Amino acid sequence: MAETGSVLKGDPRLDKLRWSRRLSLTSRILFVNVLPLVLLGGGVIYLDSYRKQLLDERFKLALVEAQITAEALAGATPQRQEALLIQIGKEQRLRIRVYGPEGILESDSFQLAPPSFDLPEASEVNQDDFALRLDRWFDTVVDAPALPDYVDPEADDASAWPELVRAREESLTQIVLRDAPDGTHVINAAAPVGLDGDTLLITRNPVDITQRVREARTNVALIVLLFLLVSTLLSFFLAQTIVRPLRELVQAAVRVRQGRDRQVEVPRLPDRRDEIGMLARAVSDMTAALRHRIDAVESFAADVAHEIKNPLASLRSATESLGKVEDPELRKQLLDIATHDVRRIDRLVTEISDASRIDAEMSRAEFEMVDIAALTRNVVASRDERGENRGNTVTIETIGEELCVYGVAVRLERVIENLLDNAVSFSPDGGTIEVIIRCRDGRIIMTVCDEGPGIPEEKREKVFHRFHSDRPEDEDFGNHSGLGLAIGRTIAEAHDGSLHADGRADGKKGACLVLDLPAAK
Repeated sequence: MAETGSVLKGDPRLDKLRWSRRLSLTSRILFVNVLPLVLLGGGVIYLDSYRKQLLDERFKLALVEAQITAEALAGATPQRQEALLIQIGKEQRLRIRVYGPEGILESDSFQLAPPSFDLPEASEVNQDDFALRLDRWFDTVVDAPALPDYVDPEADDASAWPELVRAREESLTQIVLRDAPDGTHVINAAAPVGLDGDTLLITRNPVDITQRVREARTNVALIVLLFLLVSTLLSFFLAQTIVRPLRELVQAAVRVRQGRDRQVEVPRLPDRRDEIGMLARAVSDMTAALRHRIDAVESFAADVAHEIKNPLASLRSATESLGKVEDPELRKQLLDIATHDVRRIDRLVTEISDASRIDAEMSRAEFEMVDIAALTRNVVASRDERGENRGNTVTIETIGEELCVYGVAVRLERVIENLLDNAVSFSPDGGTIEVIIRCRDGRIIMTVCDEGPGIPEEKREKVFHRFHSDRPEDEDFGNHSGLGLAIGRTIAEAHDGSLHADGRADGKKGACLVLDLPAAK
């Protein structure tokens, strides 16, 4: 049987399938859910690099400021040093401290003049502030290294500042980044002053960097939240478009499985052009095919019971009568009837068994190249040797070369046998059966024509029904099961071909059976 709902090359449904892939639910769901994550990841990476770039610029500025201030203080009188500390600290918003050769604090710009910036104490900062939590979250995402806290020492001398110790030991400017309690950064730059052993410590609190980064982070967070909200709403929408039709399909499938409603309609969702619509139509086609198969099995079972019941009834009548009949001639007739019925039952069982397993066997069979012309010649020769052509002349005409198909040789031989059996049954003794094999439009077409009474046009399809048997009047009853042509059509369709009945093209009396198979390429 042809597969229901299959998509073949050249089928217009193939174009619909290609078009539906553009509206793939998978693509839409992935796009909706991945977009916020991609945006978030890109924003986080950008902001982290943006912050590092700003800090690098301030590091360079702090280095230059420390070196210039140290040169300005070198050799200056104490009064001049204090004036410079006040002026530079006020103009550059710095805290400048000078330590003597012994590491003791000698001057502090915050003590000489009002502080140019204030760092809050840890106890004064609300640790649940949104900005602080956002900073910690971003730092966790980018795996930023933890910075030491900035804390003014109780005994302010050079030993309390590691950068000052290294600057005194290496005579090089040192820069250290720390975190203030409010989450802002503090940059300390230490540099040697002159040759007397004095050292300089400049402290800067670049609040503008933190504010700019926080503003950018806030914008990114708001955008991400907006996209997450939109994504959530779209996800709910998509979930509804998926769940509702799936629920309808499940309910229909359950009703079909329970068999409570024979006429259950599985929704086909014709307006859907995505995977859900494809699934609905596939399930609907599968259900229709299943019902058709069940109906066919039930009909086949009923036909089998009917066909076996007749010879069984005859056999029973003959065997029951044997014990009551004394006439040897009548007993011989009853035995002949019983023997005929047994053979008829055996033939029926064999044909029924063969017909029932053809589909399963063909689905597992491996196709190979088969020369139809050579196969037909071998079948005709074997029938002649066995005398199965009943004196009829079988002519074989081939038109074209390479008359080959892909298939199962044994099964194709069975089709040819059945076609010849049918032709022999309806041909008069000594008649001619014509077999013509040709290649046309990529198809191998074999026509078997007899000289019998022919098949009326309205009955040409019925002859392929199982157990249909409209035999010649002179043929012994029960010699055919009515399954031959049905089996032949099943095998032909399993080879992506067809088998149908037609009239003779030459106008002569008789019928033609046409086997159409795809040519091997």
